[in-house]
Amino acid sequence: QVRLVESGGGLVQAGDSLRLSCVVSGRPPKISAIGWFRQAPGKEREFVGTSRSDGSTTVADSVKGRFIIFRDGAKDTVFLQMNSLKPEDSAIYYCAVWPYVSGSYDYWGQGTQVTVSS
Repeated sequence: QVRLVESGGGLVQAGDSLRLSCVVSGRPPKISAIGWFRQAPGKEREFVGTSRSDGSTTVADSVKGRFIIFRDGAKDTVFLQMNSLKPEDSAIYYCAVWPYVSGSYDYWGQGTQVTVSS
């Protein structure tokens, strides 16, 4: 069983920063990537960024320059550092695991709420 737990969300003001954490536990398959997604009310889920097992990262254009993804190499833990937050960043943020043997993000956390007030 694979378990993903996100934490670090909260209510902040525009311009503030937050750091989200995603801890993968249980017996995960060999992980190719751990990604971050978000979903705002009434909107589709949106890709935020990903951290790959080769150390590379990608962030979406919508957050580039403000959000950084980094990984604890010793653990299956990925962080999403969010700077210069905007009200439009308000959403539930989810992390997900892409196993090597899969072609998609197969395991998801329950999400953590981020609310940015103007």
